[in-house]
Amino acid sequence: MKVGICTLGCKVNAYESEYVISLFQKRGYEISSFEDVCDVYIINTCTVTNQSDSKSRKMIHQAIRRNPDACVVVMGCFIQANQDYSIEGVNIYIGNKEKSKVVDLVEEFFENQKNIQNVYSNLGNEFEDMEIENFVGRTRAFVKIQDGCENFCSYCIIPYVRGKCRSKQKEKVIEEITTLVNNGYQEIVLTGIHTGNYGRDLNTDFASLLKEIVNIPNLYRLRISSIEITELTKEVLDILKNDSVIADHLHIPLQAGSDSTLKRMNRKYDTRYFEHKIAAIRNIRPDISISTDVIVGFPGETEEDFKKTYEFCKKMKFSKIHVFPYSVREGTPASKFPDQVDAKIKKERAKKLISLSEKLEQEYMKKFLNTKVEVLIEQTKDNNSYGHTSNYLSVKLKGIYSNEDIVTVEITELSYPNCIAKELVKER
Repeated sequence: MKVGICTLGCKVNAYESEYVISLFQKRGYEISSFEDVCDVYIINTCTVTNQSDSKSRKMIHQAIRRNPDACVVVMGCFIQANQDYSIEGVNIYIGNKEKSKVVDLVEEFFENQKNIQNVYSNLGNEFEDMEIENFVGRTRAFVKIQDGCENFCSYCIIPYVRGKCRSKQKEKVIEEITTLVNNGYQEIVLTGIHTGNYGRDLNTDFASLLKEIVNIPNLYRLRISSIEITELTKEVLDILKNDSVIADHLHIPLQAGSDSTLKRMNRKYDTRYFEHKIAAIRNIRPDISISTDVIVGFPGETEEDFKKTYEFCKKMKFSKIHVFPYSVREGTPASKFPDQVDAKIKKERAKKLISLSEKLEQEYMKKFLNTKVEVLIEQTKDNNSYGHTSNYLSVKLKGIYSNEDIVTVEITELSYPNCIAKELVKER
């Protein structure tokens, strides 16, 4: 039987989908494209914005239309947030608990031909263990080390749909990464809903985990998917300073460059704290790439607030800004805030910040013109190979190389969004 999986949203969803794929494969199912006519469709949904909800519904409808006789499974954050959601053609509903039972539920449906509602309101305090050995079609492997969030930013639905913070046992993290490295993965990406919060439920912390991971034999590169500025402790910065295995790139969400907006967002820092911590990071890694997230048009954001955000982003010299117009999430405090910003204004502000991001990206790229860098090859196309450096520069290299090759190159020109390079030495 054929199974097609559609994954929406974050790297945690990507990891969980990969685990689900491995479960189906072990039971003898054939993994196919979601675009094919399949016997089973899995839609791993996202609900972080209204657009995410819309795309989740769109993919559900596509699956139902593609094969009305298929078993359609909808799981993840959209269902967790919308537990009364029901549509003819969907057979199994799963929230964010017991995704690991999806194959059993599919087989139960085929046997009994009865729809299944498997959505729990209480996600519990225990980490749902998942472990992968391969990441199909990718040259970097994600490892989920943590789930849940308790920050309760006023705009965010995620704490309500992912539950309390809970962590994977350190020994299991080390074992999983070791297996992936032994299976040929050069780059490991640590991911979670609140990654830097790792270990607080296990009487340990993120820095302690990092210390052990960087000593795994043959691990070429370790990337941290996202981390809050408040979690870049002295211990984490010491590891960043002393161990080059950790990628020269950090994604640190800012969300706003106006202190009044940050306060209404219930963020745990102000711009002064953020700026000082960024300076400390650049003091130990001067050329590090720092990308960020920014929300524009948050309720009550004045033109002056937006200007402060724009100028602060410019001052911080981010290597990339991911820009999100504020999206009302029912059930969050911000959905009830007064002074909701007009959609047209949000769109204009987003456009300005995206334009700034492109300028900052190109300024960052220029720093590496005529310099030597190492590239991990990830794909080939039209007699060219593409990959990323440690600091997440996208590099285009003439010629066909194998995925997972590490090639030392010189960046000879810039063609946004790529750096054009020539080979110097193939290291591995």
